[in-house]
Amino acid sequence: MEEINRILGTGGMKVEPDVVVLYARVSTKKQADAGNLERQMERLRAYAQEKGYRVVAEYSDVASGLDQNRRGLERVLKSAERGEFKKLLIEYPDRLARFGYALERHLKYCGMEIEITSQKEPEDARTELVQDLLAIVTFFSARLYGARGGRKIRQGFRELVRDAEEAGEGQI
Repeated sequence: MEEINRILGTGGMKVEPDVVVLYARVSTKKQADAGNLERQMERLRAYAQEKGYRVVAEYSDVASGLDQNRRGLERVLKSAERGEFKKLLIEYPDRLARFGYALERHLKYCGMEIEITSQKEPEDARTELVQDLLAIVTFFSARLYGARGGRKIRQGFRELVRDAEEAGEGQI
């Protein structure tokens, strides 16, 4: 294992257990403009200070939790792979991703912990099941909405091409 870590460049770093990275996310620019992203980060900073953690980096994104290709998230993952921190602080589980099982597994594989700062414990198994079901419905609703939008755009382009051809405005 040491040889693998040496080759990957991940084995030589010994990070103290109090070294953390903060990650915040909002879904829309409107939320960011309203200060939600900065307030989320401020709450994470306060939590880290209260716990005596040493913050080595802060990352954030303005993007859907369904979008796995986020600049801030990619930086978190690269930092984790290099072993630069021990804990990732997020305010709620859905700030990392709507369906973050693969991300959680990857971070744990890298030796990282995810600490959720504001998660309320579900009252019972039924509540947890309802929360999971709502997340699934939200995910598929967003996918369906996106697919409809794509069809409308393609249909609009086809109509523009047809109108241009009928009007004799040149070849397309």
